Formats: sequence, structure tokens, C-alpha cells
Amino acid sequence: MTERHPPIAVVGVSTLFPGSLDATGFWKDILAGTDRITDVPASHWLVEDYFDPDPTAPDKTYARRGAFVPEVDFDPMAWGVPPSTVPATDTCQLLALIVAQRVLEDASRGQFSYEDRERMSVVLGVTSAQELLGQMNSRLQRPVWTKALREMGMPESEVQEACERIEAHYTPWQEATFPGVLGNVVAGRIANRLNLGGTNCVTDAACASTFSALSMAVNELATRQSDVVICGGADAMNDIFMFLCFSKTPALSKSGDCRPFSDQADGTMLGEGFGMVALKRLDEAERDGDRIYAVIRGVGSSSDGKGAAVYAPVPKGQAKAIRRAYEAAGYGPDSVELVEAHGTGTIAGDAAEFEGLRTVFEETGREDRQWCAIGSVKSQIGHAKAAAGAAGLIKAIFALQHRVLPPTIKVDAPNPKLALDESPFHLGTRARPWVRGDAHPRRAGVSSFGFGGSNFHIALEEYTGDAAPALRRRAVETELFVFGAATPAALAAELRAVVEQVAEQATAEGMFAFLARDSQERYAAQAGPALCRLALVAEDGADLAAKLRDAAARVEAGEPFRTPNGTVFGVGERDGEVGFVFPGQGSQYVDMGASVAMTWDEARAPWDAAASLDVFAEPLHQVVFPKTAFDAETRDAQSAKLTATEWAQPAIGATSLSHLALLDALGVRPSAVAGHSFGEIIALHAAGVLSREDALRVARRRGELMAEAASTPGAMTAVSASAEVVRAKLAEWNDGVVLANDNGPTQVVLSGPTEAIEATEAKLSEAKLRFRRLPVATAFHSSVVSSSVGPFREVLGGVTIASPDRPVFGNTEAAPYPRDAEAIRDLLANQLASPVRFVESIEAMYAAGVRTFVEVGPGSVLCGLVGRILEGRPHLTVPLDDKRKDGVTSLHQALARLVGAGIPLDLAALWRAFEPVEDPRKSKKPKLTLKISGTSYGKPYPPEEGAAALPGPNPKRPTPVVDHGASMKMSEPTEPHAPVAAAPSAPAAAPVAASSAPSAPAAAPVAAAPSVPSVPAAAPVAAAPSAPAPAAAPQGAAWASAYYAIQSKAIDAHTAYTQAMAATHGAFLHAQQAALQALPAMMAAQPHAAGGEMAHAHAPTF
Repeated sequence: MTERHPPIAVVGVSTLFPGSLDATGFWKDILAGTDRITDVPASHWLVEDYFDPDPTAPDKTYARRGAFVPEVDFDPMAWGVPPSTVPATDTCQLLALIVAQRVLEDASRGQFSYEDRERMSVVLGVTSAQELLGQMNSRLQRPVWTKALREMGMPESEVQEACERIEAHYTPWQEATFPGVLGNVVAGRIANRLNLGGTNCVTDAACASTFSALSMAVNELATRQSDVVICGGADAMNDIFMFLCFSKTPALSKSGDCRPFSDQADGTMLGEGFGMVALKRLDEAERDGDRIYAVIRGVGSSSDGKGAAVYAPVPKGQAKAIRRAYEAAGYGPDSVELVEAHGTGTIAGDAAEFEGLRTVFEETGREDRQWCAIGSVKSQIGHAKAAAGAAGLIKAIFALQHRVLPPTIKVDAPNPKLALDESPFHLGTRARPWVRGDAHPRRAGVSSFGFGGSNFHIALEEYTGDAAPALRRRAVETELFVFGAATPAALAAELRAVVEQVAEQATAEGMFAFLARDSQERYAAQAGPALCRLALVAEDGADLAAKLRDAAARVEAGEPFRTPNGTVFGVGERDGEVGFVFPGQGSQYVDMGASVAMTWDEARAPWDAAASLDVFAEPLHQVVFPKTAFDAETRDAQSAKLTATEWAQPAIGATSLSHLALLDALGVRPSAVAGHSFGEIIALHAAGVLSREDALRVARRRGELMAEAASTPGAMTAVSASAEVVRAKLAEWNDGVVLANDNGPTQVVLSGPTEAIEATEAKLSEAKLRFRRLPVATAFHSSVVSSSVGPFREVLGGVTIASPDRPVFGNTEAAPYPRDAEAIRDLLANQLASPVRFVESIEAMYAAGVRTFVEVGPGSVLCGLVGRILEGRPHLTVPLDDKRKDGVTSLHQALARLVGAGIPLDLAALWRAFEPVEDPRKSKKPKLTLKISGTSYGKPYPPEEGAAALPGPNPKRPTPVVDHGASMKMSEPTEPHAPVAAAPSAPAAAPVAASSAPSAPAAAPVAAAPSVPSVPAAAPVAAAPSAPAPAAAPQGAAWASAYYAIQSKAIDAHTAYTQAMAATHGAFLHAQQAALQALPAMMAAQPHAAGGEMAHAHAPTF
């Protein structure tokens, strides 16, 4: 499709993919880079039955791993499915029902009316093969089994018993079986149970089935045949048949992992899953007040045409679909910054896809390289086949909504044949903030290709309109819990009650997040500040319960405490005021602030603002959040670049602005602010002196000027001594060195010309004062950089300066900044070449009543300095960031300290943009639920216990014992002892056709042949034809009867042991030979038959 269509809004999302029960869990797995590929569970098929590492082994697979959806509670009565018919219904239909209901609830919040549903459709990608269909087809192979068993000589009664036993390993037929095996009923059952009146059908384009359905869904909306369409993919086909299909192609990874675009890629891994979206025309979604996740701008499709093989990917064919998608979207791929690729991990498939993408993206003429991230969710959940497109689509939708570039895992190094460095694409192995200026919305593309040359590409765009955006999915590593009470005893009781709740609901989905949110709401609802407060940060329910139990035992003592793991207990009224301190150069590190920027829009906004400025040679965020480095040299280069003054200062500034925006949203307001060196610029912004954009411009220009100043040789060295001691020494030595930074009671920094610093360091050694040369470009905060003061003053003259709305304690004077704009400009400009009097600034803030010092920005250097400056006096330091920890966890721990200190917080800001969390205990509990998963429910094989429940191999049947000392009883034929099936009577006849060959010559007398023991009754025996007595006994009837008896026993023994596959044929021949050897002796003792020939001289033929 290449024609333009109206933009389509995604207004609902629902998933069930390996490792997660819902879309929130799926997104959390994506961000965390969780690997959901595991060993094949016994519920699907037994590795012991089908695994063989040899890819050429017939009817075996060399793969034993895949990705599988978790068990889900299914209420058959609620869905109008009689429980007895569940085994006759493919679970793909049942799981799709659950996912469809959730996507409708997400889209409508339960408000769609019956009339609305008349124009609602459901179109899903579902492949024709379903597991239950294979089960039922296998059951129909009874004629094949019967033929094989009869050919083995098994008695008919046992043939039928064996067939019945085999049939018992398959689901029996029911009236519900026929619809239960049909792929189209996946959509039909949804329309039936959700009462949808529009189109319902499924499409099959193999692995591109989801996007073939999406193409049809978009057309349904574009032609106004439907107003809402549920669209997506459903796949629960991870049975052994599908593994064999992919094994014999062969396409599966021999190493057991899916590594798209990696130099170690060797094939794909199978997955399963369900993903659905609810679609509406954008203008109507905005009119109706729907929450919008993203916008579909274009759908492109194509066929490969004639090729070498029907399943071989063709780059030119794929390129056609990609090109058509952007033609329909109305923009080019040069503005696309994320491609969620088909990315199966097969060498040929990835190479072909990359070639097709590169062809189209390079047609735009964009000259820079690696502007677009590329990845594949298959590295985490495998290839979900019909639902693979749904997984990639929803991943891209969430990436746009959350403004995050998600990771692709298992790539230690990219495939060198792709030449990524010279292409439009880069591979990301960690999640990064998706920062974008105001030139255009964020844009993504998603590809999906299927066997047979079916190619699709979807052009997606971030929603930037006036309607409410969709609520975010919570995907944080930790949660903050806060509790308050009037007395320590009451607080301890509350903590123990929560421990009980956690224990009772340990497995309830969403309970952990609910308890966090509930604790914060209860804390906020108290009439006034609680006199006893406890706050902690936990990773999960078990961690929460352990910390609560420990805290409950300690709070009863009534003494404030803070544990190493971050639990904080505070009592009494708040002490003093809050002050913010902003770090300077040296605190920077790669990815600083990334986690909070990916979690809250307020924290990402300063980065977007920086991306819209024209003062950077390249986007600032690409220096702070660089592309994945696949070698140590590149990583070192990235770190070195960020350390450069012209980048470090604006980067630290943007990170501080990000944290400051979060504190503002949380209602934390400082009574005074200060910065260390460069940090003073952001402190002025916090006091309203500089706008956010001007603060970033000033930060960039200041860094550039200081980098230019590095052309003048200079150096700095840190000394472990007090300012008083060092000042006295400097005055004594008079080497032209100044005390540039007074950082603490035992830390100062000296600055000056390089030769002067070297001379001073020699004298420091003589004075036995410890020092360390700093890795800086020149002698900052000294006259060495005074040439930068004038140009910086000109920069400040070009920005708006307002009067501070709170005290800003400056480094130069250790006092609040003046209110006059020109005086502010002069003081800030001169600060470049003036000493940093940080100790005096903190003392002044303390004298002004500040007792809680919050470090706003990367790292915790300033908190360490403040702690040493105010050691022994009441105070609290609160760093918002710790480079050793996840950024959100660091923020939560900082908020816990503020709660413990009694600082008021609007904790609702932590949740405002996220989906509400409900109490799982209040959800309606059905009376009857069944645990269903991606495999057929209730199938008799494999057993639930897996291979351990299977019977072992049977031993060989016993070999007949031959008694050479026994004499042959020749008067009467001996009847076989083993049971045989009754045979119909027939006219008397010899057991075999008479031979016309002459009889063997008489042999010398031999000992009587041993009798052949009858076969034990338990042994299975094939039915043998009866041998009635002849109408007229010939002469020599005694020896003939003996002969018949011996042959009858030999026949029974032979057929029985053949059925058991035992090595008894030799015993049979031995018995036969003995019988034949006895014949001459018998013939010598009896008259010959007429003509001198013995009838039936040959052994029977089988």
C-alpha cells in the first residue's frame, strides 16, 4: 500500500509474551534487557523424545530451548466455554480472548457502548497451523498403526489394544473440536464473546502475519468500514512440529540463543505470544478524548517476486515495502531514529534485511552516519512467528511513548560484514533516553517478513497533539515505601501489618507496586507531619518484608536511625531549612541521569531543550548517552570526550537541570542555593536568574572559553591540608600559586602556571604535605585563565538576567549574589579567575538556617565535602545520584532521607504519568479457573511429571531353553500354550503347499530331537493359521503328527519373539533343524508313502 491514508491512532495495547503476563511486564523486560529464552518445558514436548545434536538426525531437532508464555488463569464459565470443551479448544483461541479483552479495556476504560461495538472489528495475524490440529490429525493415524503392528505379527486383539493405548495419548474428539482447531476462530471467538459487530477474520503471511492483519485493519479504518479495530498477532505454536519445521530448514540456532546482527549469530530461537493494539482514526481519537500511544503514518507491503527459493529473503523485495511505507507516511527515513527490525538472528536473513534497510535509508542523501538505532526483540523472546510483528510493533510503540531507545541483547560485537560504522544504523545494547529537539516528532519503523516473500514495514510517529497521552507503564527497579504514625509503637504495628499483607499476597500481580503507592497515599493523607516516620526502598516483596521486619524491631526504641541498605527512621519536627548545592566539573560520567530521564518526562525535558539549541557542534545527549561501544578503546574515547571542558560543563548542567525539575515536581523548594565552581550557573537558574535554555547556552560557552584558555600552560594540584596551613605556606614560598578551591577542612586545590605548580609541589614534599596533580587542561580559578573573563562577560550580556528569588551563595564572596543584573553578570564572569570559597559558602548557608543539603546533579562529591565541613554539627546531606547504582533507586533513597527528615514531599508526582495501580485483592475472583499456557490444555502426553514419569525400556524376551535329553512324544500333536486369536474354520489342508521337490535322502539315525517348550502365556503372540487334521491320514501318520506338532510349536515361538524384537529367530532355526534331523530316523521305522516320497518334506515358509 503506497497511497496516503488518514493517520491512525493506537489507543490501546495488550500483550502476553514469554516471561510477562501483561504489557507492563513486557516493557519492563525490554528495558531491563531480560532474556526470556529457556529450556523447552515438559508441558510442550520432551527433550528426551526429540532432541539430537545432529541436525541431520531424522525426525529430531537440534534445538532444546525457546521462549514460552507463562501460565494464565482462565475462567471458562466467564467466557462461555464449558470446562469439558477446553481440551478440545486450541489454547491460542483462549489466550487471545484474554488479551483482546484487556486491549479493549485499555482503549475504552470500560466506556464503549453496545452501539460502538457494532462498528468494531477484529483482524489478527494467525498462521493456519495450530497445535490441536496436529494432535487431532495424529489421532487419525490408527490405520497406519494397525498396518505396522499386523506386519510385525502381533495378534489382532493386541493390535487393537495397542492402538487404543496410542489413541489415549491424544485428545479425544468432541463436538467442540472442529471450531477448536480452526485458526480463524481465534478472531471469531473474540468477536463472539466481546460482542463485536464489525469484521472478524485472520490473515496468514507466516512470520509477517501480524502486519498483514495491520494492513487490512488500517484499510478498514481508512475506508470507514470500521471505527475501531482490534489488531495484532496470536501464536501458541511451539510444539515439536514447529521445532522440526525450523530445524530442517535449518534456521534454528545451534548455540541456543538468538543474536540478531551479532558476529556470533547462528540462527533464531522459537517463541510464542500474543500482542494486540486498538486502532482508531486519529481525529476521532482526539475528539473522543482517547489516550494515544502513538500514530501509524504509513504501511508498506511488497512481494519478493521470482527468487531462488520461496523462503529465501530478497533485499530488493524488502526495500520496496520500506520505501512504500515512507511514501505513504509523507516523510523520509532520514528523520527515523529507531528501526525495530525483523532481526531473526539467521545469518542470511539479517544480512538481507540490513541490505534492504540500508538501501532505502541511504537514498535520502543524509551525510552523517549512524543516526538510527536498530534492534530486535527476538533477542529476548525469540521468534514468535505469527505474533512476531506484534512484539516488534508494541516495543516500538512503547519506545515512542516513553521516549526511550530500547536495547537489543546478546551482541558483544556486531557482524563486521554489516559495516555498521559506515551505515545509517547503530546497535544499542543498553536502554538510553530518546532525546529529540523540536524539529520533528520522534519516528520509528518496524519490519516484518514472512516465508513466501511477504514483506511489510510500518512507519510510526510519536503523538504530539493536544489530547491526553497514554499513561506510562511502570518499569522501575525499586519502589519507595513510606510510613508515619504518632508513636514508635503505632508505627511498628503498622509495619508488621504490611509484612502480613506481603506474605498473604506474595504472588499477586501488581501487589508490590500497589503497596508502594498505597503507603505514600496514606502518608500524605495524615492530618499533619507524622512525628514518627519510616521510609525505605525495596526491590521486590521479599526485600520489602525483610526490611520491614528489621525496621519494626528497631523503631520501638524511638531513636532515629539510617541503615546501610537505605532504611531511614526519623522522629520529631523538621530541623532547619533545605538548601540545594550544584556540582561542578569532575562529577561527570557517561550515562549520568539516564535512568530518571527514561522514567519521568520532567527529567528528560532539559535534554530535549538542549537538543533544540544551536550552540552544540553535535547533540549534547549523544556525548552523555553515547552509542554502544563494543571495545575498550571506544569506551575510553567516549569518557575522554565527556571529560573535555566544553562538553563536561553543559553535560553536568543538563543533568542538574533534570534532577532539579524532578525536585520541583515533588514540591521540594530550597530556601537557599549554591554551586561549586561551574555549578553556580545552575544555582542561579534555580533561583530564577537564568532561564533553562540560557543556563545551557551559558554553560556551553563557559566550557568553550575555558577550553580555549587551556592554550596557556597551567596546572592544578590538590593538597590534603587545611586552607589556613596552605595559605601560610603559599605566602611563605611566594611562587605565584593561588589557593583556587577551599573544598573542606583538609582539602584545598592550588592553581597556577605549570612551572610554579611544579616548584610548589617540591616544597609540599619537603613539608611532608600530601598532594595529587589533577588531570585538568590548565590553571582554572587563577589569573592564568583571566583572558576568558572578558569574552564570558560578553556572553552574559546577551542573556536575560533576573533578580534571584532566593539567596544564591556565590563562591567568590561566600555571600548571596546581588540583585542587580549587571552586578550579577560581573560577579559570575569574574568567578572564572577567582578562588572558590566553598567552605565559607557552606558555613554561610548553615548560618542562614540550612540544615538539609541536597546535592542536585551527578555524583555525591559535594555531600562528602559538606559532611566534612559540618562534621559534629546537626545536618543532613542528601545526594540524588550515585553512579554505582540505578538512577531511580538513587532518587528513591534520597527521597527516603527527606521523608525521614520530615521534609514535605508531593510523592504523587512519582506516579502521575503512570497507569494507576489497583489493589489486586479487590479483583473479582472466579470460582473456577484453569491454568492454561501456550500448549494444548489437558493433552495426555507428555505426562505432567515429564520424562521422569515415562516407563523405561523393556528387557529382551527370554530365550527358549532347549532340553537335549528329552524324548519326542510323537503319538499326538501338541497344542500351543500361548494364547492365540481364534481363526475361522477352513477345509482341511496342509499348513503349507506341498512341494514337488524330491525328499531329502535318508540320514543316519540320530538322537530324538528335543521338544520345543511352549511360549509363556504372557508373551504377545501373533495369530497363526489353524491346521485341521487331514481327511485321511496317510501312511506313517505317527511321524507326520510328530512333524506337525513340532512345526506348530516352532511357528508360535517364532512369531512371538519376532513381535518382541528379541533375538529368538536363531532358536527357532535350531529347533527346526533338530526336527528335520529326526525325520530320517522316523522314516526308517515306518512304511514309506506311495511313490516313495514323503509329503510335506519342506519347512513352512513365513
